[in-house]
Amino acid sequence: MAIQHTFSILKPDVTRRNLTGAVNQKIEAAGLRIVAQKRIHMTRAQAEKFYGVHKERPFFGELVEMMTSAPVVVQVLEGENAIAKYREVMGATNPEKADAGTIRKDFALSMGENSAHGSDAPETAAQEIAQFFAGNEIVG
Repeated sequence: MAIQHTFSILKPDVTRRNLTGAVNQKIEAAGLRIVAQKRIHMTRAQAEKFYGVHKERPFFGELVEMMTSAPVVVQVLEGENAIAKYREVMGATNPEKADAGTIRKDFALSMGENSAHGSDAPETAAQEIAQFFAGNEIVG
């Protein structure tokens, strides 16, 4: 299996509660390396662009508001099969259905405040990474 990059966002519900280190510990314990990371306060324009695929969905406005309500931590993760591995570590989108020991089961407050985002495919990972990181910011 080839080494792969994936994109991660630790959402406002994580940063507000000072859980960045605890979530990073789960990521690293799963064998993923954090090769780029920065704390930002996402602008409305950044959030609307990032979640543009959901623009017509009823929850879009609420999602943008939540993502701009407090700082987030954007990351590039590296590892074998990183996309699938990180999605497994995050757990189901609905924290009530997430497996024990996953980020969402252990830390999420609700379906909306579900603590983490992870890319779903190599193409989306590349797009999402490029939105927040320059190539020289990704260091393994």
